[in-house]
Amino acid sequence: MTKLTLHNLKLAEGSKTKKRRVGRGNASGKGNYSGRGMKGQRSRSGGKSKLALRGLKSYLLRIPKNKGFKSKRPSKESVNLKELENLFETGDVITPKDLHKLGLIRTTINGVKILGVGKLSKKFEVQANAFSKTANDAIIKAGGKAIIITKKEKEEKKDNKK
Repeated sequence: MTKLTLHNLKLAEGSKTKKRRVGRGNASGKGNYSGRGMKGQRSRSGGKSKLALRGLKSYLLRIPKNKGFKSKRPSKESVNLKELENLFETGDVITPKDLHKLGLIRTTINGVKILGVGKLSKKFEVQANAFSKTANDAIIKAGGKAIIITKKEKEEKKDNKK
């Protein structure tokens, strides 16, 4: 087998076919009506209708589908106590923005819920949208505060900025 170089490159057999010349007699296989059928608008020259009218369905089929559904009540981002224990110092005030900066949550839009997985020995003031019962008990037992932030407080803060 010879080495492939620019001067000996060839197209694969059958990859490029010549355009069929229609209307050149019946022996060619495309005589008489030249593949257009009999009467009607599409048999005439310039008789094809616009792509927007005929090809719309195939275009719509090519668009990716939005499968499933989007919840009207999206779930809150969750953070465990063991993560707070590892990343924060005693006496820190922990807000959703702090959790977002450290990469514990992706967004603060849907709210944050603190879950009670892990042991807590440090004293924190944790601000979140929701707490599990075990997390709330563990924070209070360690001497900290569990403060629930509501959406109204968020809206008031936005109004104050304006």
